[in-house]
Amino acid sequence: MATILQLLPDLDSGGVERGTLEIARELVRRGHRSLVMSNGGRLVAQLEREGSTHIQSPIGKKSPLTVWQVGKLRRLLREENVDLIHARSRVPAWLSWLAWRSLPMATRPRFVTTVHGLYSPGGYSRIMTRGEVVVAVSRTIEAYIRNSYPDVSMSKVKRIVRGVDPAEFPHDFQPTTEFRSSFAEQFPQTVGRKLLTLPGRITRLKGHADFVELMRRLKERGVDVHGLIVGGEDPRKAQYGAEIRELIRTQGLENDITLTGHRSDIREVLSLSHASLSLSSKPESFGRTVLESLSLGVPVIGYAHGGVGEVLGDLFPPGAVPLGDLNRLTEAAEELLNGPRITVPEFSSYRLATMQDEEVSLYEELIVDRCIQCRAA
Repeated sequence: MATILQLLPDLDSGGVERGTLEIARELVRRGHRSLVMSNGGRLVAQLEREGSTHIQSPIGKKSPLTVWQVGKLRRLLREENVDLIHARSRVPAWLSWLAWRSLPMATRPRFVTTVHGLYSPGGYSRIMTRGEVVVAVSRTIEAYIRNSYPDVSMSKVKRIVRGVDPAEFPHDFQPTTEFRSSFAEQFPQTVGRKLLTLPGRITRLKGHADFVELMRRLKERGVDVHGLIVGGEDPRKAQYGAEIRELIRTQGLENDITLTGHRSDIREVLSLSHASLSLSSKPESFGRTVLESLSLGVPVIGYAHGGVGEVLGDLFPPGAVPLGDLNRLTEAAEELLNGPRITVPEFSSYRLATMQDEEVSLYEELIVDRCIQCRAA
């Protein structure tokens, strides 16, 4: 049994957070000891329920004072006999790297990083390439590492593509009558209308303004559709949420767009949707909700760049729209809404089980190699 420590800023919501839980679950299933350090969040209860140990620490705050966490982390690595560290974000990566390199080389854990985002290149972001192995979550990220850090040896970069569980997001899934009734009662303005859903946290880069403009154009063309914005809001960025609400109001779309807030039943919401959208203005590393929608058989219309363009190109090319092309976006949405309902074909790639096996097998190989080196020393 090995002890693996994953580090990330918090466990509230998002692709990095959910991926951390997926790997933690697989570690426990294989009989390893799974530790996760973060500043906490709504997913901690699930993490602990599934057999991992959570260690609360403010390791994601961009502040000079955060460096004091290095000593705490160094002690943790020693006291818990950690075999491998996996850093999933920049501040936690800096802290864990500083703690890791201060330990004797013969007793250090293995050090892995995952590049989850297309960060601004530079010294601060370079930390994500300092792992003994650097995991790239897509071909997009692999290319980003190669182009942004040409001095990094690509031999230590391992592409492990994110995946979806077809048992959790089964093709042609149908929500229960109880869910439909509850959703209709909570959001009566959606009843009897086709739904376009924009999932994801309420952040400035997710394309909410483009979504509002799309809905305005569709309404102008007489298309009977209701828009759902599904995602939680960061209290520290409440101003942006207020801007989107004001934009909806000024466009006269209060009865045509609903902000649902964070939902733990995204599968059910997506399954009610005629299509989901991905409109990020900057390329994303992957596109988890795109993959989940397609797994359910729900079409996706998205800007064809970054990881989203990669997934659409592989699984649903008709949904790919040039970045920022609102005319084509409107045409694609209108064609989909007015035509016969399209079901996405089933696919066998992008499987969660494959991702879990590849990542945990990587851990095991690195730990075995470390043990051999220690005995040789």
